[in-house]
Amino acid sequence: MTNHDNILLNYNYEIPESLIAQKPVENRQDSKLFIIDRASEKFYHRRFSDIIEYFSFGDCLIINTTKVVPSRLFGKKISGGKVELLFLDPCQQSEEYKVLLKPFIAIGKKIYFDDGYECEILSKTELGETLVKFNKSGVLEFLQDYGIMPLPPYINRKGNLAQELSDFDKQRYQTVYAKNFGAIAAPTAGLHFTDDILTCLKERGINIATLTLHVGWGTFRPITAMELNNHNMLPEKFTLDKTNAEIINSAIKTNKKIIAVGTTSVRAIETIAKKVGFLENDKTYMQGCSGETSIFIYPGYKFKVINTLITNLHLPKSTPLMMASAFSSRKLMLKAYKEAVQKKYRFFSYGDSMLIL
Repeated sequence: MTNHDNILLNYNYEIPESLIAQKPVENRQDSKLFIIDRASEKFYHRRFSDIIEYFSFGDCLIINTTKVVPSRLFGKKISGGKVELLFLDPCQQSEEYKVLLKPFIAIGKKIYFDDGYECEILSKTELGETLVKFNKSGVLEFLQDYGIMPLPPYINRKGNLAQELSDFDKQRYQTVYAKNFGAIAAPTAGLHFTDDILTCLKERGINIATLTLHVGWGTFRPITAMELNNHNMLPEKFTLDKTNAEIINSAIKTNKKIIAVGTTSVRAIETIAKKVGFLENDKTYMQGCSGETSIFIYPGYKFKVINTLITNLHLPKSTPLMMASAFSSRKLMLKAYKEAVQKKYRFFSYGDSMLIL
């Protein structure tokens, strides 16, 4: 018997190009909020600012404090032709970096940048990555001055638009609580939060736990395997300290909501639960932990800690859509996405939000 939840093509859906958000709404908290009640399989439609009403005293909100590095950089070949680099691990302490490079440049050739920076092409990998070596240190600081935000390709920043909107994207493609540089993509579920919403949650007695998972290329790398169990995620670095593990444990102990903001937070929490979590009275508790995760969550996965999810509306056949489907069900998720299209929700990174209860 075929397991339909394991087939890549069963996570496809139709979306008009007009619903792919090119910019966020003017005020973060004004995005739409699509609510899924898993128990009743009912849908509700609110504004993100209404999300506070769904949480109670003692609940725990888990946020990912990773900060996006402006890791997209333009340089020139010796001929003057433009070259684009996307740094895959921009915070490493080395002169050698893995990048995604376009157009193709032969090994041994050089790329030239401002301020006397240049890099040489060292090698290429089967995954399409290119290893380059810079002639100077301080590349991370150089990126912060000259790089632009690594927006997904479905957000149009062609021509000079990327540079023209660079300052805007550096502010809005970043959560208000971003703290630790290392990501090459934003944990987009967190883009809707404001300082006021976070303050209001704290005043209502909702505890906020922080962790860091540096979102990497693996989150948005296309799946090529026709069956999901044949797909391998690329590793991403995470950290949860002891203090924040105890904040989460307090909510677990009292049977409160454990609310993950984004699929990145889920990957970190569920990985930690698997690696160092401990059972007590049939509940899985957390411990502080750092490391790398390549966990791939799709239907059939049994969640150990998370019981509520805030997420965005994701691309067809994408790993975040599969995780959201694992948390609810594939059929319920695709039904919700069909309704979101009908009601003209804005999709993907700069789009609207979803709360799965």
